[in-house]
Formats: sequence, structure tokens, C-alpha cells
Amino acid sequence: MEVKVYPNRIRVILAERSLTNRWLADKMGVTEITISRWTTNKVQPSMSQFIKMSQIFNIDLKDLVEPYEMDS
Repeated sequence: MEVKVYPNRIRVILAERSLTNRWLADKMGVTEITISRWTTNKVQPSMSQFIKMSQIFNIDLKDLVEPYEMDS
């Protein structure tokens, strides 16, 4: 059985836009450690935090929270 691996969307968006954890932390009003925990899947942001991130990134909420597969 093949295991699907889904990349962390927050990490992907930050990388695609050449943004740092510090930048997002400042925009979100949280610490860099919090962002690091989110991007390494150690902690999930709350729904209100996901909504705020979708607004900061100017993307649809579902594009932030729904898993997607990267092209191989």
C-alpha cells in the first residue's frame, strides 16, 4: 500500500513566496517558535488562526487547510 505524504501548506506557501517564519510570526502576533511548530506539524493552528493566515496570504481558506499532493 502506497502512503501519501502531504507537505505542510504553511511551509510551502512561505517557501513559494520567499517569506520567513519571523515575517509570519509578526503578522500573526505569535512567536517564531509557534510558526515553527505549525510548519513541522507539531501543533495545529486554531481555526481562527487559519482564517487570519488565509487573509494574510490572500488565499482561500480551503487552499490552506486541505491537503494536496505535490507533483512527483
